[in-house]
Amino acid sequence: MTDNRLRIIYMGTPDFSVPALQTLIDSDHEVIAVYSREPKPKGRGQQIQKTPVHELADKYSIPVFTPKSFKKDPEAVTQFQDLKADIAIVAAYGLILPLSVLNAPKFGCLNIHASLLPRWRGASPIQHAIWKGDQISGVTIMQMEEGLDTGPMLLKREMNIESMTTPELHDALSVMGAEMVVEVLQNIPQGERQNDAISIYAPMLKKEDGLIDWHHSAIDIDRQVRALNPWPGTYTSADGKRLKILKGHVVKPELDEKPGTVLPKGAVMCGGGFAYQIEIVQPENSKPMDAASAINGHHLKIASVLQ
Repeated sequence: MTDNRLRIIYMGTPDFSVPALQTLIDSDHEVIAVYSREPKPKGRGQQIQKTPVHELADKYSIPVFTPKSFKKDPEAVTQFQDLKADIAIVAAYGLILPLSVLNAPKFGCLNIHASLLPRWRGASPIQHAIWKGDQISGVTIMQMEEGLDTGPMLLKREMNIESMTTPELHDALSVMGAEMVVEVLQNIPQGERQNDAISIYAPMLKKEDGLIDWHHSAIDIDRQVRALNPWPGTYTSADGKRLKILKGHVVKPELDEKPGTVLPKGAVMCGGGFAYQIEIVQPENSKPMDAASAINGHHLKIASVLQ
């Protein structure tokens, strides 16, 4: 659609959004403004901290806007429209964009979505792809519309994700999306409509999603641990105390015990005849440690049953 230098508004907030902004800054296009979530107090000192995207924009002296809402703030919408951008690029921004914003740029708003749409629309596509055992995932560049991740797809790229953790896949897809968005901007294509009949949603994760049920298969538990760390984290109960499970792998057990039973060397019996060998755990009020240290410190007791 265009080979010209584009005036771009970039909208993003967390670490995932940083590579795409950097790539656009380094491109032949012009990033005229950045939108990000407002700075918030963080850490023990509760110091006000800007988002990763905000900090990168500051480094290049790009104007940054941090409205709390577009739907409830007509002035924020007018301000966005007055920028007269050619296109807006959105990556994990965190605010709902009304039609008055989506339609303001000449070529609309494009979203960098971390899944192969229409699979895993929604807030946590990376975690759900791993948790539910997908062998491939990827990035979709889509034209945004009012529906949640329902717009026409402009470009899709996939990668094998077998045995990956959420942090590993997060970083890989972040870089992939950055490369793809510059490619799309060279010649913005007509989008392909999504098939709503095969869409699957990845809802926002909750703390209770991390509770391990040892009656599930060891493969399912391995996926859960790889998917849900660092947040919300996976955990079990040992002697009434929370035990975070940070890393492990599937093993064939030497003994056949009921699910949840701690076997020698720190494996835990699971449903389906296999066990989950714990590698790294974090007992309540303690630092992460390997399974041997947890056993020696009586945080993980052989023959006990985890709940």
